[in-house]
Amino acid sequence: MSEPAKGVFRSLASFNYRVWAAGAFISNVGTWMQRTAQDWLVLTELTHNNATSVGVVMALQYGPQLLMLPWSGFAADYFDRRKLLMATQAAMGALALGLGLLVVTGLVQLWQVYLFAFMQGCISAFDAPARQTFVNELVGDTDLSNAVGLNSTSFNAARMIGPAAAGILIAAFGTGWAFLINAASFVAVLCSLFFLRTNELHRTSRAARIRGSFAEGFRYVWGRPDLMAILVLLFLIGTFGLNFPIFISTMSVTVFHGGPDQYGLLTSALAVGTVAGALLSAKREKQKFSFLLSGAAMFGVGLTLAALMPNYELFGLALIIVGIAALTLTSSSNSLMQLTTDPVMRGRVMAIRIAIILGGTPLGAPVVGWIADRFGPRWALAVGAASGFAAAIVAVLYFVKYRHLRLLIEAGRVRFSIDDAPRDKTGTQANVSYSNR
Repeated sequence: MSEPAKGVFRSLASFNYRVWAAGAFISNVGTWMQRTAQDWLVLTELTHNNATSVGVVMALQYGPQLLMLPWSGFAADYFDRRKLLMATQAAMGALALGLGLLVVTGLVQLWQVYLFAFMQGCISAFDAPARQTFVNELVGDTDLSNAVGLNSTSFNAARMIGPAAAGILIAAFGTGWAFLINAASFVAVLCSLFFLRTNELHRTSRAARIRGSFAEGFRYVWGRPDLMAILVLLFLIGTFGLNFPIFISTMSVTVFHGGPDQYGLLTSALAVGTVAGALLSAKREKQKFSFLLSGAAMFGVGLTLAALMPNYELFGLALIIVGIAALTLTSSSNSLMQLTTDPVMRGRVMAIRIAIILGGTPLGAPVVGWIADRFGPRWALAVGAASGFAAAIVAVLYFVKYRHLRLLIEAGRVRFSIDDAPRDKTGTQANVSYSNR
């Protein structure tokens, strides 16, 4: 029997994962081009630097993650994920094409951007849990943590390229072409899904279609304090901290008085940090809850520094720190929740995770946008920093109550001691897939 592949890029030894990763990367570049163009369109072309409008777009785009929760998670557990992804990716490509044509022809209005954002959110609500759990079918449990890290690397490497390319494209030809390029990029991911070797996929058990399947996911999570702590942590940071379109666009336009090229570069600076964080995540043999604690604290520190920076160059450097922290949080939580969850429940648990981390945006984004408009972008960043520190406190409280965090002084040195594995509310050790590797 051959030795399993090792190293940061070990998941690429799988043909299916290589094909998927290639298509996803091209599509991710297009996605980031559209996100940058959409924020710029709303902030500077359809409104007069109104951050609240950007917040409304984010709320409409991410709110459906909560609205569709009764069906989206179960769909990922019940249907063939490959076929489901082909449908959702094709639909999102069609929406990008439609909005792009409106912008290019000069017919676009703010309400239309709101409508397209909401429709995009509805489709994404079904796409996201299926896409995240589909990674397990590509590589299996053994390399899941690595594949999640590489997926994040791809997504954020595209984040370095897409916004910068969009900034140049907007300055030269206008915002509409970024939407059209994104629409074309969906062809790549659809081709990758079509050419997968279906006989090599790591299929998992499908959920039974019975009454109460949706509630079963909540009952499962409620009985797991470790999952509950992760969700509370993600809610705080997802609601008030992951509002980067508002943070970066308002700082770029109203504080540093830059154009679309500077905005694109600042978004790419954040991506430098997220790529670094993703590669660190992919390198780890296993994920630990303590990474969430350190990531939350680092997130708070990074946004605090960003709020204090006097020029856009130093602001960009602070964004790199923020990017590393944000990716540590999202990637570690993704791997931990999948690897410690019963395979038949993964779709529903991941749908709850996505709804929490993105579904808080309808609450937080308009508030953060209003703070940026009323008190200035630096105060909006301060709110994001506070969410990081609050999330770190949640992680500490979990460690104290459920992992028996203890402060020890040995030979004049301070040490911390915690239990290795999470436990449920009855005190029973949870089944952690990576613990026996």
